[in-house]
Amino acid sequence: MRDGLGLQPGMKVGLFGGSFNPAHEGHVHVAETALRRLGLDRVVWLVSPQNPLKSTQEMAPLALRMASARPAASKAGPAMLVSDFETRANTRWTVDTLRVLKARYPGVRFVWLMGSDNLASFHHWRGWTDIMRMMPMAVVARPGSLLDSLTAPAAARFARYRIPAAQAGLLASLKAPAWTYLTAPLNPRSSTSIRANGGSLVGKG
Repeated sequence: MRDGLGLQPGMKVGLFGGSFNPAHEGHVHVAETALRRLGLDRVVWLVSPQNPLKSTQEMAPLALRMASARPAASKAGPAMLVSDFETRANTRWTVDTLRVLKARYPGVRFVWLMGSDNLASFHHWRGWTDIMRMMPMAVVARPGSLLDSLTAPAAARFARYRIPAAQAGLLASLKAPAWTYLTAPLNPRSSTSIRANGGSLVGKG
């Protein structure tokens, strides 16, 4: 399977999944923060063909969301890659996508990335405990979700595996489960607010 990622053994790679409907500065904030604080070589934006937990009614076609993600990712520099890997791998659930990636790139040190708004509902994901045990995870603070995320079932269940943010640079080298919570200047942009204000998918950062 040709996926165009070009990942090499030994690389530290963040996997940043989402609908990106559309991509925006909040996504860039999460990706940039993780790249810098974790010392990553790459961040792969995994554009989902369809999030099983989200409605299909407001979901733009994959091609438009890929077109939205590319300029957003480029703002964070050449270490960012935008991929439709899930479509190519024919996976629907994140846990299955990550299994395929780990099998495809056994020498790469992956870290799963998410905003804190997703951690608050992470326990609703299929195989969420498997994801936590499959690879380290970094959660980047997002507006309006700090308290909910830190008291979320996932945070509570894996509390003893959380490492201090000051040690985040070690995360990619740790055996899962291991996770950290990163705070940084917050960016309030969200895909929902962009759509509500009539924003276009193409060209939004």
